[in-house]
Amino acid sequence: MSARVRVAELEDFCRNALARAGACDCHAAIAAEALATTDSWGVFTHGSKLLPGYVRRLRGGGIAGDVEPRVEAEGPAWAILDGGSALGQVVGVRAMDEAIARARRSGIAFVGARRSNHFGAAGYYAARAARAGLVGIAMANDTPSVAAPGSRGPVTGTNPLAYAIPAGAGDPILLDIAMSTVAGGKVYAAHQLGRPIPDDWIVDRQGRPTTDASLYPHHAALAPMAGHKGYGLALLIESLAALATGAAMTTRVGGWMFGDPAAPTEHGAACLALDVAAMAGGAEAFAGRVQTLIDEVHAAPTADGVDRLLLPGEREWANRRRALADGITLPADVVAALAPLADELDWKTDWLPRKP
Repeated sequence: MSARVRVAELEDFCRNALARAGACDCHAAIAAEALATTDSWGVFTHGSKLLPGYVRRLRGGGIAGDVEPRVEAEGPAWAILDGGSALGQVVGVRAMDEAIARARRSGIAFVGARRSNHFGAAGYYAARAARAGLVGIAMANDTPSVAAPGSRGPVTGTNPLAYAIPAGAGDPILLDIAMSTVAGGKVYAAHQLGRPIPDDWIVDRQGRPTTDASLYPHHAALAPMAGHKGYGLALLIESLAALATGAAMTTRVGGWMFGDPAAPTEHGAACLALDVAAMAGGAEAFAGRVQTLIDEVHAAPTADGVDRLLLPGEREWANRRRALADGITLPADVVAALAPLADELDWKTDWLPRKP
């Protein structure tokens, strides 16, 4: 069954679980905020549902709980971080913050990271740049789970890509997508909730479309987004997040969910920040141009039954405002993932079911 929880209480639960598993207080706080924020957006596949997997790897040693990412190589507008196998959220935040600082000096900056981990929702890091007044782009590679057009198995990871565009005092334009038709978490969720999936989400080991969600990931691969277009973009992300950074690539990336919890996964990540306000004549001028774009999209003619076109991220920001005011309704699959942790931690709560 679903459960309703305040954002702050969910974040507190995540922070305590990570800290008790071995993360230092600072790292636990960074990751907990990212997970709770993602849930508040309504993106439940990449929020607190991931917590048990991170706890497992912290306990196993595959995630280092107290190693700070550090700059290994740098130039005026770029840097490469060694993530030290820290939580992926910690590496992602450090990378984007480094990109923001360098972009303020140089106008644009690229910061890549190796020895990272699964870092959850790429949009969290892109939005961090937008909140600082910069355009943010974030991406990462992952272990192969997505087919290429014509393949009989996975070739690339879902390799998420996100961008965020600041809009002055308004909500940033925000897009976060995987290079698969859907994120793997949506296939897991559908299977766990007993829901059917469309025939364009996954393909079996013969490369044929299937609606059997139970086959994924061991006997099926995700279909690439937009066919060859998603496949091509996945390789670009692999190049920036892994080839350019020295991270593991494709089959060399460890499986964070099913792999040995004692083994580092060696994920790669990349963040870009652009000081477009400086390029466009100031923050106020740029915000005005963004608002003009937003107004034009909202005013565009709509199909029957559609009230208004939305910008990427509008639903997520509206969800977050509701969540901050009224709490988050966590779906049943998220509750099922968190309940055993609550029992193990003896966490006293009225929003998670407990063993009698």
